[in-house]
Amino acid sequence: MAGRGTVDPAAVRAAVMAVSDWLRDESAPEPGRTELAAAVRTSVRALAASAPGHSVEVRVPPFVAVQCIEGPRHTRGTPPNVVETDPRTWLLLATGLLDFAAAVDVGAVTASGNRAAEVAHWLPILSVARD
Repeated sequence: MAGRGTVDPAAVRAAVMAVSDWLRDESAPEPGRTELAAAVRTSVRALAASAPGHSVEVRVPPFVAVQCIEGPRHTRGTPPNVVETDPRTWLLLATGLLDFAAAVDVGAVTASGNRAAEVAHWLPILSVARD
């Protein structure tokens, strides 16, 4: 079994590619909960593996929340730096189909705290070409 900080890039790619038609075309059938959860969890965990640390919390309810990016460690209560979004928006960010700043501007992403926007430095996690 892989360690907590270990992410298999092939598993991330496979999970995200399983939902890529829906990401490129919102009118395509929505993936099942299992496929969507796998894509979100693996891609968020890949972010945490690429940017280890505890200064920013990334939340994609209802599937996953991780702490990432080096800096001051947060241990209790609501973290001072939080990025939160829905599963589809996260996957659009993770695949480079949506820009982080643009997502914040339209309210699709909540980025609170002075370090939250640092997540953008680590995106995209993998590229999915537009058709």
